[in-house]
Amino acid sequence: MTRPHTPPTHDRSTTGASGAIVPVLAFAGIVVAVMQTLLVPVIKDLPQLLDTSPSNATWVLTSTLLSGAVATPIMGRLGDLFGKRRMLLASLSVMVVGALISGFTSALVPMIVGRTLQGFAMGAIPLGIGLMRDELPRERLASAMALMSSSIGVGGGLALPLAAAVAQNTDWHVLFFGAAALGVLAIVLTLVAVPETRTRAQGTFDHLGALGLSAGLVLFLLPITKGSDWGWTSPATLGLFGASAAVLLLWGVLELRIPAPLVDLRTTARREVLLTNLASIMVGVSFYVVSLVLPQLLQLPSSTGYGLGQSMIVAGLCVAPLGLTMMFTAPVYARISAKYGPKSTLILGLLIIGIGYGAGLGLMSAAWQTVVVSVVLGAGIGLAYSSLPALIIGAVDASETGAANGLNTLMRSIGTSVSSAVIGMVLANTANHVGGVAVPTMHGFRISFLIATAAVAVGLLLAVFLPSRRPALTLRASSEGGGAGGGAGAGGGIGEAEVVSKEDRAAVVR
Repeated sequence: MTRPHTPPTHDRSTTGASGAIVPVLAFAGIVVAVMQTLLVPVIKDLPQLLDTSPSNATWVLTSTLLSGAVATPIMGRLGDLFGKRRMLLASLSVMVVGALISGFTSALVPMIVGRTLQGFAMGAIPLGIGLMRDELPRERLASAMALMSSSIGVGGGLALPLAAAVAQNTDWHVLFFGAAALGVLAIVLTLVAVPETRTRAQGTFDHLGALGLSAGLVLFLLPITKGSDWGWTSPATLGLFGASAAVLLLWGVLELRIPAPLVDLRTTARREVLLTNLASIMVGVSFYVVSLVLPQLLQLPSSTGYGLGQSMIVAGLCVAPLGLTMMFTAPVYARISAKYGPKSTLILGLLIIGIGYGAGLGLMSAAWQTVVVSVVLGAGIGLAYSSLPALIIGAVDASETGAANGLNTLMRSIGTSVSSAVIGMVLANTANHVGGVAVPTMHGFRISFLIATAAVAVGLLLAVFLPSRRPALTLRASSEGGGAGGGAGAGGGIGEAEVVSKEDRAAVVR
């Protein structure tokens, strides 16, 4: 049954409850990030903890990645159709169940099941951004979306030292019970402080499209995450890549032919949306490289000649500024974007990331230097991440916000997945083998930073070709958010509360 687009009945500029929406939704995003980075401090110990082989233990991480990739666009579309708050609560509830399953087991299969369920929480990010668009006054929207978009890095940065402290001093299962408690708290706060939006997309849920996209993503991400174990030219790896291409091609043909697709590929192919999503992949690559390299460099023994010999907790504290700086850039982003537009902010963020990785090539000889690198990269990544939802929201109709941001979040996840696979392969191929143990080398770390710099350069090139519009005019085109015309013509700048007539709006779009 087709659901009409229903605008909110309240005035967003006078909604009293809006003051609590931003911190509650940002907290939900941080909880999702904590879930993602929960096992980082015990990754190397997982085979022993689960009494299994290293290759089997990697499924504990891979399962979360795959389920998160599948859930993100699907939960976004379900939120557009049936209510974003409802789907946010569902995502968090599934995460809590998964955390409890993992917390009560030390066996491989139940652990994988629990981690798979935890991956569904990734849908919370696009759902939170969509709720903010629907419920907040326009003058608060830019900084709020920036904070929500950056929450994945904020939570990851904060979780690393805390998870390391828990893993060192208590039973590792406490990590899951802590995540479950945070999830329950996020659910309660959402029920109390976040209203359900009445904005709805038209159409029904595309079950066949969801199945096709899920199959294509799993077939694509599985060889990316397991290629280093299977061999990049092995029949299994190449076969899965080929199957993924075939499935996604058929899925694309299907999506173009049905009236209410899971992903509107015509909108996705629009220049602004396409370039933003491609740039998101590059930002995802650059974000994950530092998360992979610096903790290893900090914890390697100083006897290697380049390792910094720090404990797990100290290593986490040195990398934590990455996430904290991302959080503090949210209000800075709002000011820059209001004046120059989100395209300029994205370009500035990518330039700062490039500077951070360039400086990092020479700042690897002391713990304090890694803190400096983390701060610079956090500032750049925070600005870049904050720009992405504004660019997407400015280019789509309000009823498509959840699905469009879900797809954008998926693009970032693909970037981190590719980054993990490529950097893992680089570090493995450049490692020294000491007593049968592969030890990453400084040469491998520097190559990893150069790869991140190359990804930033590609992202900059893509960002330069994004459409440029003056922020004020951009807002005028998008301020009536519910119409299709606004979705087609808006450029994404959000920073002032200015409403113009439909005639003026049409002239701006033209």
